[in-house]
Amino acid sequence: MKENDSAENSAISFHCIDAIEVSLFIEKQGLIFYEKAAQKARARKVRDMFQRLANEEKEHIQSLQAKARFLQPALLNKTGSRKHVDKFIAEQLKDRVFPPVKGSAENEIPDFESDVEALDLGIQSEQRSIDVLSELLKKEKKIDVRTIFCHLLVEEKKHLAGLEALKKAIAT
Repeated sequence: MKENDSAENSAISFHCIDAIEVSLFIEKQGLIFYEKAAQKARARKVRDMFQRLANEEKEHIQSLQAKARFLQPALLNKTGSRKHVDKFIAEQLKDRVFPPVKGSAENEIPDFESDVEALDLGIQSEQRSIDVLSELLKKEKKIDVRTIFCHLLVEEKKHLAGLEALKKAIAT
């Protein structure tokens, strides 16, 4: 049965609204991480970077939510159950892209010893996001779904480059 489940996951077919839901999940996790990291960062440059990334995540979320609201009436009766998207998020994304949130009421990210360690967590998270999106793009045939994932992939690569540049600048 496990083999069928993994085969089912690798052959999952998304609709445009599903791609938006997957993207929203990633962006919301990023927002939580960057807001908390900004609060814990010691150096002003690092705090500013995390706050800028949190603000960008908010913008991405608002844009995706607007797209979802626009698509919702047209897709109301055309898409099937949303269970496959929920299952994909739970099995493939939850706590696998950004560090898991400790204690749902506190929304605490893992403690880090230094700003470099915090940047490393951000870099690793962005890289995992890029890996997930790249894998989804390899499997997806629908152009509208690919467009959603491609747009997010570009944004995640920008975040990664910014974090890597800041890490390099403060490490020297």
